[in-house]
Amino acid sequence: MRILIANDDGVNALGLAALHESLATFASCSVVAPEQDRSGASSSLTLDRPLHPQQLSNGFISVDGTPTDCVHLALNGLLQEPIDLVVAGINLGANLGDDVLYSGTVAAALEGRFLQRPAFAFSLVSRSPDNLPSATWFAKQLIQAQNRLIVAPRTVFNVNVPDLPLEQIKGIKLTRLGHRARAAAPVKAVNPRGKTGYWLAAAGVAEDGEEGTDFHAISQGYVAVTPLQLDRTFHAQLDDVQRWLENAL
Repeated sequence: MRILIANDDGVNALGLAALHESLATFASCSVVAPEQDRSGASSSLTLDRPLHPQQLSNGFISVDGTPTDCVHLALNGLLQEPIDLVVAGINLGANLGDDVLYSGTVAAALEGRFLQRPAFAFSLVSRSPDNLPSATWFAKQLIQAQNRLIVAPRTVFNVNVPDLPLEQIKGIKLTRLGHRARAAAPVKAVNPRGKTGYWLAAAGVAEDGEEGTDFHAISQGYVAVTPLQLDRTFHAQLDDVQRWLENAL
């Protein structure tokens, strides 16, 4: 198996190195990742300038762009050998609920959907790397088992691992995305030269975190696995909108 590993925390991130070390024990792994932290980049592409990949001493390739840039380049000519699977992470910090709209980690996995194989995004629900071994263990188990999985093409699995030692994690739950409450207002700041700026505040707390959501699974000590799709069509509304259009003119 040939795996492309990417992330949004940057090519020097601890989670990236840990994921590579784990998956390289059974697969041929190539790492293409942003040269710096691009958290929150979502699925943005760099279109206003050329990108400059550089191979590092450890064999990883850094790109002066976004997570999506990295996967796009890798799958479309940067790597000489074909790739079977895209795996993104391990992100230090949750990617739960509405986070997937902004997450560069999830975006990197989404860009891998063109392979017609499942793609995976892994996140540890912590800013601390202390429990990275828990996340790498689950990543290894799920990736090794993925060839036994029958799913629709272009399915992306968003995997969040609770910030717990491996022996304290209760298991795995299949979940849906929960929803966050509205974020707090941006924080206004004035620099010493009198220029006003704004820091975006932290994401809102779980507003929809009931049983069955990724928020609930994490809170109960389970790994949350949520299958995602790119199609954002509101299928349940199509008939109602069709009738509205027919009567609108």
